Amino acid sequence: MAEELTPETPEPESDEPIKKRKNGLYPGVSDELAENMKYGWADTELRDLQPVPQAAETAARRAALSARFPGERLVIPAGNLKTRSNDTEYPFRASVEYAYLTGGRPDESTDGVLVLEPKSGGHDATIYLLPRSDRENGEFWLSGQGELWVGRRHSLGESEALYGIPAADVRGLADQLREATGPVRVVRGYDAGIEAALTDKVTAERDEELRVFLSEARLVKDEFEIGELQKAVDSTVRGFEDVVRVLDKAEATSERYIEGTFFLRARVEGNDVGYGTICAAGPHACTLHWVRNDGPVRSGDLLLLDAGVETHTYYTADVTRTLPVNGRYSEIQKKIYDAVYDAQEAGIAAVKPGAKYRDFHDAAQRVLAERLVEWGLVEGPVERVLELGLQRRWTLHGTGHMLGMDVHDCAAARVESYVDGTLEPGMCLTVEPGLYFQADDLTVPEEYRGIGVRIEDDILVTDGGNRNLSAGLPRRSDEVESWMAALKGA
Repeated sequence: MAEELTPETPEPESDEPIKKRKNGLYPGVSDELAENMKYGWADTELRDLQPVPQAAETAARRAALSARFPGERLVIPAGNLKTRSNDTEYPFRASVEYAYLTGGRPDESTDGVLVLEPKSGGHDATIYLLPRSDRENGEFWLSGQGELWVGRRHSLGESEALYGIPAADVRGLADQLREATGPVRVVRGYDAGIEAALTDKVTAERDEELRVFLSEARLVKDEFEIGELQKAVDSTVRGFEDVVRVLDKAEATSERYIEGTFFLRARVEGNDVGYGTICAAGPHACTLHWVRNDGPVRSGDLLLLDAGVETHTYYTADVTRTLPVNGRYSEIQKKIYDAVYDAQEAGIAAVKPGAKYRDFHDAAQRVLAERLVEWGLVEGPVERVLELGLQRRWTLHGTGHMLGMDVHDCAAARVESYVDGTLEPGMCLTVEPGLYFQADDLTVPEEYRGIGVRIEDDILVTDGGNRNLSAGLPRRSDEVESWMAALKGA
């Protein structure tokens, strides 16, 4: 990685010491070089840009937000870069609230802020962004975030064309907000500078109402969002196929080979992975969020792969399959796997309009409790097990969650709107029961120990019931074995 030109870093092109001088720009840069870098650059303004595909949807979302908070200034930051190490940053990902309301992509939104200014009958929206880096003052080549270092960003005019929102320079926004009058709300946690400018104008309670509204607005997906989720799932299916084809290489290396294989698909077809990929082989499958992915992959063990591709619009899949590394389930593995499959079938069947959100969890847990009683691992009857939650020693987690721009979407929604709510067409959620028998669990027979199984699919609530967006990946144990054999050419 090249080192930035800073006051402490002489220009590397010459062996001769550079005469340090103050030229209004940076010490260590000659006046002649600074002047030379100002001219001779072609006009690269993009004048034929089309609006982002979701422009109509984002406009409708802003209109709904405006109607909810009439007469108030609403401030929604995208966020800032975060340092990873010294002078390098983590890849930027705009806040979900900002992306949901603008359609802003990761590489176009750093430091961006959406502001809705109240007016009679609604709001005027403005998107505040960094303009193209300045060649006159040398920013484009002297700043670590200039175009020469990190690439071109859109001009304000280009951003207006893309997002259908008037654009302005964000660098003066904090001062404008300090001088603003009237009620204001801000989405907190993304831009400390913007929050500081509003510190005497906002309250935590009012700001939380804004955050909750934007979270609940995402509970029901529009057609664009459903399409993006399907796109994410389809790429994820191909990523799982990629993994199966290279399991022999993973056996020769580690779980990291599986992680890297899936990551390649995510980066080629999407923006990134939607969350840290879980590549859990053998007893690691009993650790719910195993993301170290540094363990061995052995023939005869199971591989629990929990992974999802994130699209460029931030919608992510979240799919899990538990696969036999050698392509065939052992008798005990199949017994446990089939129990989880039956539980998932019951859970998916419970996903339909008008059902309580908790219904699919309850249905899946009942099946797992029945199996645990049947196997003699816990004393029945089943109603007693469920009442006391005794099955949770081995089921561990809830059976699903909302899915969308966040892998655990709509997390700020009120309990009555989400967990205690009712399913509606357009909601998308995961159904993911599991059984996990820890390697050191002396309450179960030895043959169970170290086996973890989870099956997870992304389910869309439809007018007539539900649709499994991830149905392209086999779930039934015999179908999984046949699918793996075909991919391996066996």
